[in-house]
Amino acid sequence: MAEVRAEMVANVWKVVVKEGEAVEDGDTLVILESMKMEIPVLAEDAGVVSQLKVAEGDVIQEGDLIAVIE
Repeated sequence: MAEVRAEMVANVWKVVVKEGEAVEDGDTLVILESMKMEIPVLAEDAGVVSQLKVAEGDVIQEGDLIAVIE
């Protein structure tokens, strides 16, 4: 199991994956927006997205859980 966490305070601009979706190492999970920059959040392991903890428009803080990959 891998937990994907936010590395900064940002807005969730776009959610690219759905719960139950299979992802590969390096796939984009969500795209964050901070200071007019788009920052992709990538899967660090291959697996299935078992939990997606953010929605488009959410404001997240550093360390917040974005997704769980099993």
